[in-house]
Amino acid sequence: MPVIPNTPTRKQHHPFDRSAHRKRTLIERAFCRLKDFRRIATRYDRRAYVSLSPLSLAATVTCWL
Repeated sequence: MPVIPNTPTRKQHHPFDRSAHRKRTLIERAFCRLKDFRRIATRYDRRAYVSLSPLSLAATVTCWL
């Protein structure tokens, strides 16, 4: 089932899952907030264990704000 709603100009409207759409937008907004941090958006650290600390720090700061 599609998650993104139809455009109003579409001829055949297909049903979409509203609860999945709400969860999807919540996750997209969280990624957008994390990308405000330059180090995370540009991915300077190529290794997962190196980039975990800036990511957790950015997540903590965005949670508090």
